[in-house]
Amino acid sequence: MADFKSILSAVEKHVRLTDSEAAVLHSLLESRSLRANELIANAGEPSQHFIFVTMGCLMTYHTSTEGVEHVLQFATANWWTGDLGSFEKHTPSCYSTRAIADTEVFLLTLKGFEELLERVPKLEKYFRIIFQNSLITHGGRIMQAISYTAEERYEAFREKYPTLEQFVPQKYIASYLGVTPEFLSKIRRRLMAK
Repeated sequence: MADFKSILSAVEKHVRLTDSEAAVLHSLLESRSLRANELIANAGEPSQHFIFVTMGCLMTYHTSTEGVEHVLQFATANWWTGDLGSFEKHTPSCYSTRAIADTEVFLLTLKGFEELLERVPKLEKYFRIIFQNSLITHGGRIMQAISYTAEERYEAFREKYPTLEQFVPQKYIASYLGVTPEFLSKIRRRLMAK
């Protein structure tokens, strides 16, 4: 079961909640445990939840018509994830999200999200900060994709996700970086030789 203290701690890095405000947040969240490889969101269906990871790792990806999985992001402890466009507009998502390892999450429905912002207005500030940080991160990722070498992208990945390589299969890391698993192996060997 997901630990409420972790989400409360993440929120309180940006805004302080009273006990009653924290109780409202807690009441609108659904805790869920996921096994490794379990899907929590499926492409072609509207995203039902905004997801907060308390433990483990989720991977969001797009599957091409050829069946190739293109990894968009990894979400580790204390990260929010989900297809916000699909979530907000209730349109089919082009992404799937699944657990890479056993994972604990909190789920927030759109109705719950709207009620939360209405009942605890200071959370508008919290989510604004979260969305701004996400936009900055995605902009940086796009810049890396168009201007960094594969080796530089790999080094940036290792800096951002220092423990992920311990449990994420190499093919998913390679997909995230936009290289083949074989090329990623060459990069790793080259870096180890330095």
